Amino acid sequence: MSYAVKEAFYTLQGEGAQAGRPAVFCRFAGCNLWSGREPDRATAVCTFCDTDFVGTDGPGGGKFGTAAELAGHASAIWDGGDPARRAERTGAGRGPRRALVVCTGGEPLLQLDGPLVDAFHAEGFEVAVETNGTQDPPPGLDWVCVSPKAEAPLRLRTGDELKLVYPQPEAPPARFEDLAFRHFFLQPMDGPAREANTRAAIAYCLAHPRWRLSLQTHKLVGLP
Repeated sequence: MSYAVKEAFYTLQGEGAQAGRPAVFCRFAGCNLWSGREPDRATAVCTFCDTDFVGTDGPGGGKFGTAAELAGHASAIWDGGDPARRAERTGAGRGPRRALVVCTGGEPLLQLDGPLVDAFHAEGFEVAVETNGTQDPPPGLDWVCVSPKAEAPLRLRTGDELKLVYPQPEAPPARFEDLAFRHFFLQPMDGPAREANTRAAIAYCLAHPRWRLSLQTHKLVGLP
């Protein structure tokens, strides 16, 4: 299988339970809930996406013919010519491997498959996925974050982290509380009403302590 990647870059995870952790983000092109093109937004299943996932022309993006090719590309991005970072990825003299690749999109589970998970592992990565939960995952993932969308059927109902963009009138948090996740986050919806949405998410978390607030800290500090 070949893989289409919009962009791939080294940064800090900005959201959720692993916020602040260095990672290579691998943003796959394409999504099953929106074409990514503005003329189609109003009729999309998900109308509030703020991510560009169309094409393969972003920094570090491209088309990769094999799983090993893409995993090697991620390794080169992680290392960045820095021997210390390479040691973290390979575990040389450091004990457990600590490198992380975050597969995101768009919808990464349209492309992320078992051979690619294995190839990432062979390069020394833990493999995380950020998904809308409408697709079945491949085996071997180390971290599963599901972000449900109100109008989309949720097939992936277990994982490490459920991160609900809030508010979605047709997706109240109570609808997801019985699912088998270790962490439950509300993330204020970005856009013109971001401040009001943040206040509403804070109020909900205070009233329902099972939920924690997730902020997009990478936007606050100017990271990609």
